[in-house]
Amino acid sequence: MLLKSADDKSKRLTLLEELQRSTLLDYSQKKWLREEHMRVKKGIQGEKDSAYYLDSYFKDGENHVLLHDLRFVVDGEVAQIDHLIINRGLGIYLIETKNYAGNLVINDQGEFTVQYDDVHFGIQSPVEQSHRHERILVRLLERLEIVGRTQKQPDCFHVVMFHPKARIQRPDARVFDTSNLIKADQFPTWHSKFIDSKGIGTIFKAALNMRSLDTVKEWGEKLMRQHRPADLLSLPDFMQPKKVAVMSPPKASEPQLQTPRKPVPVTPPKPTVAAESLEPAKKLICAHCGSKISYPEGKFCWNNTKRFGGLQYCRDHQGLFT
Repeated sequence: MLLKSADDKSKRLTLLEELQRSTLLDYSQKKWLREEHMRVKKGIQGEKDSAYYLDSYFKDGENHVLLHDLRFVVDGEVAQIDHLIINRGLGIYLIETKNYAGNLVINDQGEFTVQYDDVHFGIQSPVEQSHRHERILVRLLERLEIVGRTQKQPDCFHVVMFHPKARIQRPDARVFDTSNLIKADQFPTWHSKFIDSKGIGTIFKAALNMRSLDTVKEWGEKLMRQHRPADLLSLPDFMQPKKVAVMSPPKASEPQLQTPRKPVPVTPPKPTVAAESLEPAKKLICAHCGSKISYPEGKFCWNNTKRFGGLQYCRDHQGLFT
């Protein structure tokens, strides 16, 4: 039974496309946008492909509920689960989807490498990622009181589904078991073999924990209400637009009113007096009023030194000396 489909992430793709046309972002920011757009687009397609095979397999099932694209936040930790299946015996399948169309190489230490022609790059282990999600999910199940009849915690099974065209290079199964790493179109076959491989003890425990489909559906609905979608419009801090210096056009200069200059008084040249006719200490200035006097006025005073005491006076003040 299908309870939840994947969230619509078209807004995220639109945002990443439109921002690439911004003039406020530099080359490295636009490069990140291109790569993020590719990751999101491939992730959506991978989840869609896997959901197609899972939906086809469980659409008429009466023992399982199926939920796609769940995001839980518990105590500040986030679990992003691509696909979640709950069976009536409280067995839970956590399924990770990886949409790699190249060569997937897994070494003896469980390290994952993807190869595209001559380009090789390592990826985090999707198996370990799924186990981290399990630890968060178990805490949430306890708080929601989703428990079995004879046990508190569910049995969690981890599956990683790859693109149907992916080429998987596996290590020796005795060193590192990769039986739960499958191509998306192989899930029905894998699930049948997985059920058959379970021992009598596991089957008996599941029988003791058996619940009705309505109860399992109620569990699934509880989990749906705990779904916290990611903000499709959020961006990392380094994607803040750069400040661009804007050159403002020069202001038109306003006409300046010319202040009329005051006329500079022109001092008339001093009369040239022959050097031999003047004594160095004598000046053509009235000793009484300080005004300039003419040469004849000065000469008259110099020729009458006893009368004027050796000083020179203007004609008006010469009368003071009789």
